[in-house]
Amino acid sequence: MTIDRNKMVTLTYDLRLDGAEGELIEQASAEQPLKFLFGAGLMLPMFESHLVGKAQGDKFEIKLASNEAYGERDEEALVTLPKDIFVVDGEFNSEMVAVGNTVPMMTQGGQRMNGLVLEVTDENVKMDFNHPLAGENLHFTGDIIEVRDATDEEISAAVNGGDCGGGCSCDGGGCGDGHGHGHNHGEGGCGCH
Repeated sequence: MTIDRNKMVTLTYDLRLDGAEGELIEQASAEQPLKFLFGAGLMLPMFESHLVGKAQGDKFEIKLASNEAYGERDEEALVTLPKDIFVVDGEFNSEMVAVGNTVPMMTQGGQRMNGLVLEVTDENVKMDFNHPLAGENLHFTGDIIEVRDATDEEISAAVNGGDCGGGCSCDGGGCGDGHGHGHNHGEGGCGCH
């Protein structure tokens, strides 16, 4: 059976920045593989396109330029917000809103996003809403462990906003379970978007 739409795919991978010899930033091991419904929109489109037609036992190597992965860094995603929006019950949570922490936020339109705290002053909080891998070229190498037909329940769960099936880091914080460098800055690694 080969990888195609509505197949459950289980795979392992190493994710490195800037080529095969680059910094290892994330892994999905045989003990904690990435499992996902192919074609459900959970993975980066270019990541999936490189897997089409592969079968159990196949190896893969995928090179994604930053524009094929999480895009270039956007300076407009660096935002200074008034500190008072972080006050809850009259208190500013300085443990949560601290330099280096990722804070879950929501736009006025209800879109969830995560921001990395860059600076906290008396009046403002400067945050970076770029994806942690924006501007990075990604290099995946791995093995296809299993390809099978998805069950109706798996398809329904994916369509209704379920997670990526127990692997790592999907968009919006469903899966990121700390593989490698802990891609849950609330956003995905491992080919998730």
